[in-house]
Amino acid sequence: CRSCDNLQPLLTSTACLGGTACVVTGQPFDTAKVKMQTFPNMYKGLVDCFVKTYKQVGFRGFYKGTSPALVANIAENSVLFMCYGFCQQIVRRIVGVDRKTKLSDLQNAAAGSFASAFATLVLCPTELVKCRLQAMHEMQLSGKIIQGHNTVWSVVKGVIQKDGPLGFYRGLSSTLLREVPGYFFFFGGYELSRTFFASGRSKDELGPIPLLLSGGFGGSCLWIAVYPVDCVKSRIQVLSMAGKQAGFMGTFVTVVRTEGVLALYSGLTPTMIRAFVANGALFLAYEYSRKLLMKQIDSY
Repeated sequence: CRSCDNLQPLLTSTACLGGTACVVTGQPFDTAKVKMQTFPNMYKGLVDCFVKTYKQVGFRGFYKGTSPALVANIAENSVLFMCYGFCQQIVRRIVGVDRKTKLSDLQNAAAGSFASAFATLVLCPTELVKCRLQAMHEMQLSGKIIQGHNTVWSVVKGVIQKDGPLGFYRGLSSTLLREVPGYFFFFGGYELSRTFFASGRSKDELGPIPLLLSGGFGGSCLWIAVYPVDCVKSRIQVLSMAGKQAGFMGTFVTVVRTEGVLALYSGLTPTMIRAFVANGALFLAYEYSRKLLMKQIDSY
């Protein structure tokens, strides 16, 4: 409805606040994910990655790339939730229903998938900086680079000097291949889970536990579906520091031939832990804020 469309900027702000909390709590798991994706032979598993990171660079090593991660999360959620409502209206027009008609779970999944394409444009540059900071220590240990950049500004400066502004979009095709199908499963899984918990009732009546579980289920669906694509994206964005790096298909084939298919799933465990908790909290904040704002509008 038109009231919901007007609420979208406010809901976006709330989603960003929830996302910020998720980044702060989930950053160590994300850092482990990137390290294990790009250098799977260095770590035997999640615990080994945590122990070695702490011994080599200390506790701060888990929070490398937090600043760009925050920017990436805020930027992605801002665009994603802003465009989600807009894309829902596009889906309504495509299927030929009234703008007040509630969409099916499949139609909401399609709207989320469309919205993610816009989010990719702001997400790719910040993720590139984040991933490079997170794997900088491993790049030096492996001898791929002699001296690493330890700050956000030094990484940004290095990208501009070496590749120019377009250098921030290395891995764009991989990011797009991850986001578009990924968010179909993300919103689809979330809506299907809410439908299951609602059991014929209105989804708006669901309490915090079903919303948390539904958000976590949606996040899990996303990562299970597209994790190999994300692994390739991380390698492209990190390893391109050392020189020319193959594109998506070239990197994908190289990993499968030299390391095997399972290498594409390195770091899946910390990703799933983070995804369930973070996305559960994100959707819980989003839904409750939406309800609160709708009540305030209805009271006028």
